[in-house]
Amino acid sequence: MTTEETTTKADDIAIEFKNVSKRYKLYRSDKHRFLGIFSKRIGFKEVYANSHLSFTIKRGESVAAIGKNGAGKSTMLKMITGVVFPTTGQITVNGRVSALLELTAGFDAELTGRENITLRGQIWGLSKDAIAALEKEVVEFADIGDYMDQPMRTYSSGMKARVGFAISASINPEILVVDEALSVGDKAFREKCDRKIREIMEKENVTVIFVTHSRAAAEAICSRGMVLEKGRLAFDGPIKDALDYYEGPREPAAPIPGTAITDA
Repeated sequence: MTTEETTTKADDIAIEFKNVSKRYKLYRSDKHRFLGIFSKRIGFKEVYANSHLSFTIKRGESVAAIGKNGAGKSTMLKMITGVVFPTTGQITVNGRVSALLELTAGFDAELTGRENITLRGQIWGLSKDAIAALEKEVVEFADIGDYMDQPMRTYSSGMKARVGFAISASINPEILVVDEALSVGDKAFREKCDRKIREIMEKENVTVIFVTHSRAAAEAICSRGMVLEKGRLAFDGPIKDALDYYEGPREPAAPIPGTAITDA
């Protein structure tokens, strides 16, 4: 393979996991967690939210992340978005990521909604003109009136979610991570959000990771399905086959090693 061919292949990759695992330490209490910072003799329980995940998602693919609650979907998505980091393994993410997951995270409560838009734009490295365009679009979409110029500590949870959704949906993402269970505002605003999500998904070369339990929604949006069971990738293939696997009878996944209480 020539250097040019290798570069082209790498450029086609949006997300790649190589043998990725995420381990959490669970202590018996907050006191034990604090003492564990200073002493290796404090007992804890090792829990693997994800174990030895390896997969590649190409640019422009639409992939459904399927699995029961506790299967490891959320941790996998948080590693894609950079909220948490793997314990072992390597993750590659190429492109600007928009995550429609935890919409109210990362806001400064003392800043106004408008100031938080500017702050988010600066963190993303946007130019002044791009931030101004982002602000205009977010203000219009969130539609919270004069509250946009009030401190966010005065907002209801629904108003924070409106601003969070509007920001995440307005950055022209190259990689879009969507949780189907997302619920924002009243019925009219939820329908507005649904239309916006569909609009982004339909753009050429936008990579989509869609978390869903709905067969109809997965088949309508995605061409590929990844089924997670107890932190492991149990199936990866065409969406119909993935859904058949998820819904069909099978042996339960083996438990992930390392879940016993450890007393060092």
